[in-house]
Amino acid sequence: MIKQTIAGLILAVSVVCFWSMVTADVVTTLPGPARSIMIVIVAVVGFAAWMVLLSSRDHRSPALLRLDWFLPQLRRLRAGQAQNTRWFGRLLQRSLPASWQSDRKTKKRGWVRRALRGLGISWLASPPRRVIQAICLIAFLASFFYVCWPYDAIPKPPAQQSGGWQFAELDQTTGQVRLSRPTPENWLQVTREFIFLGLEQDGQTTAIGCPLVTHSGNEITLEIDQEFPDELLDVLLAGSQSWLIYDADPNQWPAHYTDNLAAKEKISAELFLAIDPLVSLSTAIASRSWVWSLACAAIILIVCVLIPRGFCGYLCPLGTTIDLFDWLVTRRSKRFQVADDGWWVHIKYYLLAGTLVAAVCGILVSGFVSAIPVITRGLLFVVDPLVNGFSRGWHLVPGMNAGHLVSILLFCAVLALGFLRPRFWCKYVCPSGAVFSVGNLLRISERKVEASCIHCNKCVEICPFDAIKPDFTTRTSDCTLCQSCGGVCPTHAIKFVERWNVVELKVENDPPTHETSLGRRGFLSLAAGTSAATVGGLGVAGATKLFGADLDDAGSPRPVRPPGSVPEPEFLQMCIRCGECFKACPNNVLQPQGFTQGLEGLWTPEVVADWAGCESSCNACGQVCPTGAIRALPLEEKKAARMGLAIVNQQTCLPFAGREECDLCVQECNAAGYRAIEYIQVGTQTDDDGRPIDGTGMLAPVVLNGQCVGCGLCQTRCYAINVKEKQLLAESAIIIQAGQGYEDRLMSGSYLQLQNERLKSKRTEATPASTAEPESAPAESAEDENPFGL
Repeated sequence: MIKQTIAGLILAVSVVCFWSMVTADVVTTLPGPARSIMIVIVAVVGFAAWMVLLSSRDHRSPALLRLDWFLPQLRRLRAGQAQNTRWFGRLLQRSLPASWQSDRKTKKRGWVRRALRGLGISWLASPPRRVIQAICLIAFLASFFYVCWPYDAIPKPPAQQSGGWQFAELDQTTGQVRLSRPTPENWLQVTREFIFLGLEQDGQTTAIGCPLVTHSGNEITLEIDQEFPDELLDVLLAGSQSWLIYDADPNQWPAHYTDNLAAKEKISAELFLAIDPLVSLSTAIASRSWVWSLACAAIILIVCVLIPRGFCGYLCPLGTTIDLFDWLVTRRSKRFQVADDGWWVHIKYYLLAGTLVAAVCGILVSGFVSAIPVITRGLLFVVDPLVNGFSRGWHLVPGMNAGHLVSILLFCAVLALGFLRPRFWCKYVCPSGAVFSVGNLLRISERKVEASCIHCNKCVEICPFDAIKPDFTTRTSDCTLCQSCGGVCPTHAIKFVERWNVVELKVENDPPTHETSLGRRGFLSLAAGTSAATVGGLGVAGATKLFGADLDDAGSPRPVRPPGSVPEPEFLQMCIRCGECFKACPNNVLQPQGFTQGLEGLWTPEVVADWAGCESSCNACGQVCPTGAIRALPLEEKKAARMGLAIVNQQTCLPFAGREECDLCVQECNAAGYRAIEYIQVGTQTDDDGRPIDGTGMLAPVVLNGQCVGCGLCQTRCYAINVKEKQLLAESAIIIQAGQGYEDRLMSGSYLQLQNERLKSKRTEATPASTAEPESAPAESAEDENPFGL
């Protein structure tokens, strides 16, 4: 009793700590790896305490751990026989009306059993598994088509403003300032506690937030605190300027896409990708770095110690999709079916070995074969274009390249394997499932068959993972504890207990299974398969490097990557090619790369600025990346991260070429808030005395390298108007280029700090030596000239 009490207390504390870490984020002061490790430790301690509680002896059964949650076959009770139901059955009996339940005396099925039987025999056998599968598939689709759906984000309306306000009075005692204007302003009649006081200078508006003490239509009283800049206070008290009043900060950076994702992301959109262990494991090996999703994979592997391969049997949305496809399509044809004992039964282990060998060589190929990337990319390339086309218009669906076709064929092949055997991919091919099969070696629960087995073969027929031997015992590496077999057993001979339970078990190898331990032939087969997997992994790695991205050639063009991408070598090793960033990206700015970088760059994201530019209010790509190939940057950091540099082609740019006036790129850049393009006068003609002739020359754009982040909005506008609409150019006259000196790619650290250092360095270089301040100049003069420290 003392042991159970202590275990219960430890479990309760662990649950509270784990919930606090995940939701309240109380350990944000720790670095990411340490935080993840702490979460895993708490989860392991809680899991151990839970196991101690579960191992308490149940006097109704000799088993220490009973995990039966299937719906057993309905059997008629004999006279005087007591009904023996497990905890799941008792829960249903207490929660459901009596009219819904079956009558065990007459063996008449109740409404629940009839409804489940109508859905299918597997629903009747193990309804909890089917319900969990349905919930997980719906959750996956919701995260993909709702949480990562950016098109319902609505920008906030512009700040309401009122001009013509003049300084009226300063209260020396309270420090409050009164302003007035001749006519009243209606929106000021609404009760407010805070407004922004603004002043226009040199075409820019400086706005300072101030507490609002009193207000009427044409008179307001503001509280001036210590944060109010002294130079603006001097201008205010001088009474010579006309001021503006705003109900919101007019210079606030737009954040509607970021806010939209945060509001909908109750659970991380990349959750299923994060708990696929092959994704994080192969990425960490290939990049030789910590991947945050390793913690999530560790947690799901720990859970699968209790429920072996539970991810495959309950959680995996690809497995549920394959189930649906088999039910709709492949079950209607038996022509191509193969036996269940061929060489193909171990393909998943060889694929896993080859994938890990390639990862050791620095090549990440798990995105081609891991379960969750396969279905994510399949939905992205097959279903998402249809959804976008019908809901938003087909003109907003990007074109396809060879990479799209390869991914679509791969996804269709995964589904078509069901013609060979139901759920063939999950049984024999999926390397993510192989990770859990290896993890089954550490299982503490197992399917057991008691001596009451009558060899009816129903369990073999319903098993979706070929996990039952001909003698009706268990292939423990393949069993997912789905418990469908328990629900169809007419003698209730199947139980799910601790693996060391040997009470009342049937005799093994009866009937004979003809399965032996590893002999000479089995050893040779294993050696050949392992050798083939190793050679295959090395071959894929070598071919990918040979025909992949040539990163050593500084002159070769570089794709423009999303903002916050890690350096290109690490990016290619960490990007899992899942396509989650494409789905979350507004207006399809990010599109999958084809074979321009060979297999190494296939399906990796690149910015296609001819199609659209990177929205200044969005940081979704980093928020949904499951491996950290795109860092999850706050919006303040993202807007300072350079992903490229805009280059003006002076040979084709309309003002530079002297063809016509054009300021599309300048307008777009200013509207986005970057103000990274200025005008210069070009083509001005002079008279005989060297004086400029009025009406000659044009204003042409010049990019400010220190302020341009390569968002591509300027290129998008030039391409849409001058190339597509007016057909004045063959290609955009301003193009985003990436590469050395054009972009910032950091594994860690602040992009904002890097931008500030770059701007400070440029100002220092641009200051002529003759204009430098003398040493005798007072220190405060620098502050007077530059009060904001910029």
